[in-house]
Amino acid sequence: MKKYLAELVGTFVLTFLGCMTAVMLKCGADTASVVGTACAFGLAVVAMAYTIGGISGCHINPAITLGCWLSKRMSSKDAIMYMVFQVIGAILAAAVMFLIFKLGGADKVDALGQNVCPDGKNGIGVGFVAEVILTMLFVLVALGATSKTNGATNNFAGLAIGLSLILIHLVGINITGTSVNPARSIGPALFVCGDALKQIWVFILAPFAGGALAALIWKIIEPCDKCEK
Repeated sequence: MKKYLAELVGTFVLTFLGCMTAVMLKCGADTASVVGTACAFGLAVVAMAYTIGGISGCHINPAITLGCWLSKRMSSKDAIMYMVFQVIGAILAAAVMFLIFKLGGADKVDALGQNVCPDGKNGIGVGFVAEVILTMLFVLVALGATSKTNGATNNFAGLAIGLSLILIHLVGINITGTSVNPARSIGPALFVCGDALKQIWVFILAPFAGGALAALIWKIIEPCDKCEK
């Protein structure tokens, strides 16, 4: 149970600090707000990696959990429970943000760092493809950085994963707001509703597809003589 709770706490921290930063900086308004938001998400991952990494591995992302499960690094039971607690953590984070803004006197909360696809008839398709590719790259880094085949370098896995998330956000923020994490998208969408909730399927299916693709790529390129048992 402790590792499940660790995933809840880690996902709460990632969602709260990342999304709260996005709201406070009015992410997308200018370059500085995009860079600041990207750094917030990446640094939150680094912080949690060195806080709960030794307890749960610090997935704090159902797409990473799926990639680890497909790579046979965890049991089906743990994979399901990780995902459940990750979503709970993200929902709690969004609830706290919602409460903060309501207590601050906001009549309507229309921004909690939610994810939406670009406008236009091809917006859903563009958003879906972007999320698949970005998630694939992110999960691939996570699988590779934490693999035993990397020897002592996996001691720096948290830093590598966090920095890669910054890069992922720099690319994706102006497309979808960058999800690459179903839990992180579900939490805010439940409170903001609107397009965020209508399009939530994109930010669940696309990251899962990206995570599965990353697991397949890693299986192909991982040295066979060093594959984890």
